[in-house]
Amino acid sequence: MNKAVLNSMTDAERRLVAETERDALGDLSEDDLLALHSRVRRARGKYVKNYRRAAGARVEQVGGRGKSFAQSGRDRDKAEVFELALARVSRQVSVRANEAAAELKAERLAAARSGSTGPEATTDDAETPKPSGRGRQAKKTTGGIKKDASTRSLGARRQAKRDAR
Repeated sequence: MNKAVLNSMTDAERRLVAETERDALGDLSEDDLLALHSRVRRARGKYVKNYRRAAGARVEQVGGRGKSFAQSGRDRDKAEVFELALARVSRQVSVRANEAAAELKAERLAAARSGSTGPEATTDDAETPKPSGRGRQAKKTTGGIKKDASTRSLGARRQAKRDAR
């Protein structure tokens, strides 16, 4: 990383970049890493936006994109520093997410091995209760709550029109 660019940053920006170093990332949880990721992404977006706007505005003044590129160095360099920091954090988020997924998978497999997931088998038919009364009746529906409500209100409107005669 360019020391001159780091020295030109504010204290808050330097602290943010320092939080993305390998040693500092090792102690963070997945949620903390995601919060750091969004903070670094916002900082990178800020300097990318500043660079693009300044370089775009300067194109007409200096007569070309190539000349404008050379004059827009500071924001471009800061954006590059934050891009590298974002890559470090993203890599660590990926590692933590994979660890969490593997842990969850191991828990689910252990739970599946420990007991049956299906209903217990019964051999005696006398134990099973007989259904009493009528079975479930199908509800008349046309395919959705809103559509049913619309149909009901249409009928009510039609009836109100008849009653008004």
